[in-house]
Amino acid sequence: MLDFILGALLMLVLVWVRLRFFGFGAQRPADYRDESGQFDIRQKLNGPILCEGVIYGPTGRVMSRFVGDFDASWDGNRGVMKEFFQYESGSEEHREWSLTLDNQGNIRATAPDVIGEGIGRQSGPTVQLRYRIRLPEDAGGHVLTVNDWMYLAPNGTIVNRSQFRKFGLKVAELVATMRPKEPA
Repeated sequence: MLDFILGALLMLVLVWVRLRFFGFGAQRPADYRDESGQFDIRQKLNGPILCEGVIYGPTGRVMSRFVGDFDASWDGNRGVMKEFFQYESGSEEHREWSLTLDNQGNIRATAPDVIGEGIGRQSGPTVQLRYRIRLPEDAGGHVLTVNDWMYLAPNGTIVNRSQFRKFGLKVAELVATMRPKEPA
């Protein structure tokens, strides 16, 4: 019995070490500070933006596909980003972010379905934002913790990867691209 308990404890420690030091959640904005390219959200998340992506469920299979039509504007270090999502199921979702950027690259973000305030940082060619979001009632109304990373590609496209967790367990992951919308 003692061997079983020690083995289970060792496995828990190994899982914790992997998640803390080697997984998606282990990266920090400082890891990207010295990389080439600077992600200034006031420039890159400004004007009309096209977003296309997929959402994976906890088993790694695609649960949903979507297209987003965003419009962002800035007045100094304060911005508003309006998001309109259309899912392959026909459902639609609207969100309006209020964003504040300080002179050190720290970001504060609020939206009606965000619990409290999201906090983040731009560093080198990346932006990280962490927040808690309440899903719509038709999606269960759950509150999830989000770790949202955006990476600036050399051509200016933004690659977004977000993980959604409940009670520390990953329940979904989003991968999307964002780029300036072509004039009609």
